[in-house]
Amino acid sequence: MMFEKLLEITAQASSFVREKALTPFTVEFKTGEMNLVTDADKGSEKLIIDFIHKNFPGHGILAEESGGEDQNAEYLWVIDPLDGTTNFAHGLPLYAVSIGVMKNGETIMGAVADVSRGIIYSAEKGGGAYANNKRITVSSRSRLEESLLVTGFPYDVREHADPILNVLGGFLKTARGIRRLGSAALDFCFIAQGVFDGYWEMHLQSWDICAGQIIVEEAGGRVTDFAGNRLSIFSKEILCSNGLIHPLMHKIIAESLGRNS
Repeated sequence: MMFEKLLEITAQASSFVREKALTPFTVEFKTGEMNLVTDADKGSEKLIIDFIHKNFPGHGILAEESGGEDQNAEYLWVIDPLDGTTNFAHGLPLYAVSIGVMKNGETIMGAVADVSRGIIYSAEKGGGAYANNKRITVSSRSRLEESLLVTGFPYDVREHADPILNVLGGFLKTARGIRRLGSAALDFCFIAQGVFDGYWEMHLQSWDICAGQIIVEEAGGRVTDFAGNRLSIFSKEILCSNGLIHPLMHKIIAESLGRNS
């Protein structure tokens, strides 16, 4: 029942954001010039939280815009009501709603809505990963030279430019291509679907990671930190791949950052 409810509210929030994109909306600055928030973010989050309160009273919540409540509860909903706000604000149709559910500190299900395309990616622990009703799996490419990678830049990229550019340079010399979409949730889902073969990023937040991680893992992929340890949703270095190119990506990242691989 909880998984069905998760899909239900993800679809509702996606519809809300899609409708907001067609009407005038407000844009504000959270911190600095790069970290935006819109009334679509706030409205989507309120819709999701109200749904949780109604259907699962007593569950905890960790949400991007309003913070958290009862985060030590057995069940914790981790919410990004609009991932890709800058894209949304500029009319670029690459943004998502991302909701993960944790039980006693372990993610047990997640859903990500690709709002503009009307696709909901989802996974339940042990049940595989899906795009709407179609089972998805990661790619089978094993050579970086044949791999399409994706990355992202944090809002404070200007303060961390050197290590970010060093890693980017390492992959530019080896991969078939690199893309930057502006939505971590969609990056994870495109790894799960086999569109991208590898993904790395620094300084993500827990709500960027939670749903996407379980979707990738249930699709047969691998998600770790840069050192190769299994990822926590509070990790600040994310390495995600089809599994086959993971050691190669790990090696390039370590060399680019001057670390032992």
